[in-house]
Amino acid sequence: MTHATLNRQPQPQTTDDSRFVRGLAQLNQIDGDAGEAVVARVGAIAPDFARYLVEFGFGDIYSRPGLGLREREIAVVAALAALGNAAPQLKVHLNAALNVGVTRDEILEVLMMMSLYAGFPAALNGLFAAQEVFDARDAAGN
Repeated sequence: MTHATLNRQPQPQTTDDSRFVRGLAQLNQIDGDAGEAVVARVGAIAPDFARYLVEFGFGDIYSRPGLGLREREIAVVAALAALGNAAPQLKVHLNAALNVGVTRDEILEVLMMMSLYAGFPAALNGLFAAQEVFDARDAAGN
């Protein structure tokens, strides 16, 4: 979703375009087309929420100093796997983790760690999601 696309849709009373631009750059670096597809899908039903997602999630939080994108994605993968009910979001962030340099082996270790803190069902769901992502990337030559 481009800056111009969101500007044609309803927006909050006050916006900070620098937050949006910074967020969109982060989103593209992390998720590429998959991230933009999520934002576009959300934007179709809730344009303001799509803008908040870009501005706050990526423009404010992902852009903070202190952790690199690699470490942030490891944390997000762990959190989403621990939830145990966020498979679509987990798959997006498994791809994002791979995009920013997290290895498949590291992802598997993170997911196995979740068995201790979130239980075996959550860890298994995470591992199955990872297998789907790995298989799709292999089929696409990634």
